[in-house]
Amino acid sequence: MDAITFRIATPHDIPALIELVTSAYRGDASRVGWTTEADLLDGQRVDAEGILADLQRPRSMILLAERDATLLACCHVADEDGHGYFGMFAVSPSAQGSGVGKQVMQQAEQLVREQWQLPSMRMTVIDCRDELIAFYQRRGYARTGIKKPFPYGDERFGIPRRGDLQFEVLEKPLEARA
Repeated sequence: MDAITFRIATPHDIPALIELVTSAYRGDASRVGWTTEADLLDGQRVDAEGILADLQRPRSMILLAERDATLLACCHVADEDGHGYFGMFAVSPSAQGSGVGKQVMQQAEQLVREQWQLPSMRMTVIDCRDELIAFYQRRGYARTGIKKPFPYGDERFGIPRRGDLQFEVLEKPLEARA
């Protein structure tokens, strides 16, 4: 089996990105993996306009992980308020648990540390996703206690199935490498 290769997404990749992210988080297809949000949210997870905006803004990119030209995973990284931002992290349900996600996170952290020289990486996670938060904690992210409201009423982020959703900010210092 060939090694995983990484590249930066282009607008041409938007349809594949929508398919990947949706399969990892929404509907019955997402239940194959462990990152599903199907019990929390219906509707879309991403849209073409949002992805294009992420691709076009300065100091923002979407990292793709592929094997044999097959898209396995992605994440969005950006410079937000002097810290790296890690979001839109998705691994194909069939590839979850294989170590692909860990490699994507490491690659994203390296990009933010080396290209933008930022001191830390931050992300937001729905705070009731205990298993997912534990996954990030095992990779060096810490709960900050900072909470952000879920954008109820904005269907670009999905249709909530419950009324108590909110985000928590997790953060990891990015060590400088010699």
